[in-house]
Amino acid sequence: MKYVKGIIGCVCIALFFIACNKGKAESGEKSDKIVPVIRERKTRFTGNYNREFNDFPDVHLASAIKNGIKPMETRDDTLLLKNKLVRLPDELELYKTYPLSHSIPFLVPSAAKLLVDIAQNFRDSLYRKELPLYKLYLTSVTRTDEDALDLFGRNINAIDNSPHRYGTTFDISWKRFYPIDADSVNQVLPERLKLVLAQVLFDLKNQQRCYVKHERKQACFHITVRVDE
Repeated sequence: MKYVKGIIGCVCIALFFIACNKGKAESGEKSDKIVPVIRERKTRFTGNYNREFNDFPDVHLASAIKNGIKPMETRDDTLLLKNKLVRLPDELELYKTYPLSHSIPFLVPSAAKLLVDIAQNFRDSLYRKELPLYKLYLTSVTRTDEDALDLFGRNINAIDNSPHRYGTTFDISWKRFYPIDADSVNQVLPERLKLVLAQVLFDLKNQQRCYVKHERKQACFHITVRVDE
């Protein structure tokens, strides 16, 4: 009995699909219509650093205020914000930190994640291009008011517009890169490595992960996290 019911059920399903296809044929609609697959094409960095990485200071500052901490007066204030800040290691497999004389290696979690993603994507790009591996150089991170005053020479107005005070902003050198294998004969010119890094930042910027300013005098990319994850 169960076997008969199963056969009857299969027949009913088959008749249903036949009827649907017949209806489509009568209405002029093809039953085997192919839907084209639209593939997203990745935008490439054009090579114009000043044009592509020119987010204005007020944009950086607005994002810093939105996603960051209340500015700290002294370095001791990091103890009060230990649940809101991430302490960055001086060196990881992905990056090195310059001696920080006027900033401290602390970031809010979203900015710390952004830094790691940039460094990892840079490393992955070198792998794909079959280039020797390099570490990025982190040159400036979070500044307390005390750090900023020392940096700018007792001019309180100089620190008012710095997103570095909010734990959301960091600088990565585009001039110096640390080779993993210093003895390799296949060293890459800094200009080529800068281009690889720029493509990484260009992609993340287009994903609305960050704001970026190409700093010529400081020879760095000034980066502020855009999304508080």
